[in-house]
Formats: sequence, C-alpha cells, structure tokens
Amino acid sequence: MTFQRIVVALLVLVVAGLGGIGYFEWKMAVQVRTLKAFVEGYVFNEAVMACEQAKSSTPFKWNGGKSTSVIGLNSVKTDKYTVYASYTLVADSVYCDYDPIKRKAEIGSSFLERE
Repeated sequence: MTFQRIVVALLVLVVAGLGGIGYFEWKMAVQVRTLKAFVEGYVFNEAVMACEQAKSSTPFKWNGGKSTSVIGLNSVKTDKYTVYASYTLVADSVYCDYDPIKRKAEIGSSFLERE
C-alpha cells in the first residue's frame, strides 16, 4: 500500500511539473511575440525609407506598390558570438533586406548569403 501511495505521489508531482513547464513556456512565448511585434513596429518606417532610397537597378517602391508584404524580423546566428538581424520587405516581387543594426538596406539580396 505504501509503494502505491509513493508511485501515485510521484505521478502527481510529474504531472504538476509538466503542467508548470507548459505554463511557463506559454507565458514566455506570449512575451516573445509581444517583443517581436514591438521591434518590428519600431523598425518598419525606418526599413521602408532605407529600402526606397537604396541604390539598385531594380527600384523598390513600397509606397504606390501594387503588392506589398512584410516578411518580418529574422535572425541568423552564424557562430557562438554573432547574430545577424534582418527585416525583410517585399514590394512587387522585389525583396529588400534591412539591417536594423547597421541601418543599411540591400535590394534583391539573399539574407542567408550575407557576409
């Protein structure tokens, strides 16, 4: 009888622990989504201006574009210490990657092939 009580108590602890982990993960996911939305909103106007002013053979026209969309904030960690960030916009099938740290836009570039 004592063994059964110990097993039930351990099972209850495991279920409570898994529930706590699930709740913590859900709360963190909500906070990360909120933070990402805030950063994307903060960078958006800057990215549009930089992309429209970037020199390229293919013009990027966000304002007045027929088909525009925001891909969003992306990041790639190339090594242990370096994270490359990019905010990507698409206007009339022309991609523009904006680097919010360097404040530089590249039209038609592939974010993953950046140096």
